[in-house]
Amino acid sequence: MVTIRDVAKASGFSSTTVSIVLNDAPLARYIPAVTKKKIERAAERLGYRPNQFARSLRSKRSHTVGVMVFDMTDPYCTLVLRGIENSLYQASYLPILTDVHNERSRFERYLEMLLDRRIEGLVVLANWLFLDINLLGDLEKSSIPTALIGCELKGDAVSSVIVDNEIGGYLALEHLHSLGHRKIAFIRGPKTLADSSPRWRGIRNCAKKYELEIDSRLVADLPESRDPLSSFQAGQKLTDELIRHKRWFTALLAFDDMTAFGAIRALSKAGYCVPEQCSVIGFDDVAPSSLCTPPLTTIRQPMQTMGMRAVKIVLEGIKCVLEKRELTAQHGRVAPELVVRESTRSLL
Repeated sequence: MVTIRDVAKASGFSSTTVSIVLNDAPLARYIPAVTKKKIERAAERLGYRPNQFARSLRSKRSHTVGVMVFDMTDPYCTLVLRGIENSLYQASYLPILTDVHNERSRFERYLEMLLDRRIEGLVVLANWLFLDINLLGDLEKSSIPTALIGCELKGDAVSSVIVDNEIGGYLALEHLHSLGHRKIAFIRGPKTLADSSPRWRGIRNCAKKYELEIDSRLVADLPESRDPLSSFQAGQKLTDELIRHKRWFTALLAFDDMTAFGAIRALSKAGYCVPEQCSVIGFDDVAPSSLCTPPLTTIRQPMQTMGMRAVKIVLEGIKCVLEKRELTAQHGRVAPELVVRESTRSLL
């Protein structure tokens, strides 16, 4: 490793002068431009790179942001992480990514490790069952600007970015209704999941507006699970049960895309064609949605935008901390979008 002493020897100046120039210290303004250029050329020739760890100790800044994901196997994460990474890169911050596997102990340990490494901010992607909100108490004490994606907390300590689930549920049912469907099956999300209630509320509001009766015999709930991929098997199983009990429907509205994929599998195995005999709509617009057969109609969450917005909130919070201004939480809500593909069609 090339040191400041090596650069000093190569340039012919003292280590102190070289250190002042390469660290752009306040005294650097008193050093002649010719001297600076010679030192910088020598450093470049030798391939000198500043010791970022030592520099962070002096400046008390790490330029790192922790990124905690509750389960990286969830397809929902991919585009959100891309938005987070792009925004941090453009702002010259280094992300430290951790996957807590939906485990409380792992969450606690990783959070402790991130704080030990003096992160300046934190983005938490609460993409499935958020374990324990109280675990974020240390962040408030440490004045670490934090933004949650996919989960909104009450209070002024932690910021959040969520999709408007209620509007999303409304759009999904409105689309099926516009195609002439009246006998519609619903697979709702787990009752403990924060997204489930507002999506169902949006569905009920739409049903009320169009005077559409929701048949309780055609409503099923996903079981609670820490595995985000389990909704595929659950969607298949619940759809199987609806078919087996001869509770027929012309369309199915699934809680998320994985559930919709499972429903399509069940319908196909039972000999029903999608969308000719049953339309299916999902929620999220994960990457496989456009690749499956048939391509899935869904409600798109602007996931990359959500990641970018969370980073923006955190960076604004870091600036507040540096300027010793009061840090207040921000709560952003983004609008979903109906994406019509080939899994839905007009009722003939």
